[in-house]
Amino acid sequence: MTVLHTTAVPEHVRGALTRWLIEPTPGMYVGTLSARVREALWAVVSDSLTDGAAVLIYPDSNEQGFTLKTAGERRRIPVDFDGITLIAFRPEEYQETANPS
Repeated sequence: MTVLHTTAVPEHVRGALTRWLIEPTPGMYVGTLSARVREALWAVVSDSLTDGAAVLIYPDSNEQGFTLKTAGERRRIPVDFDGITLIAFRPEEYQETANPS
């Protein structure tokens, strides 16, 4: 099973995603994809991001049983720690300087 969560992506990208995946809640897409289709969809999503962000989670043959990819600016950053993906947080000061109000 593949899970793709998006924030602030263009409507045409949302339409492309719903051809292959279901959208149980706004911005969250779930389904079973071949690696080829998954990578093609991820390329479309990651190339279309301007202010948005996306997270892709799919099964893989590693210790955790899945791989996680991100695109766009997020406070949470995946970090590889000896083959296991952990999540690190950027300091809030970074967020304030990256997105001044």
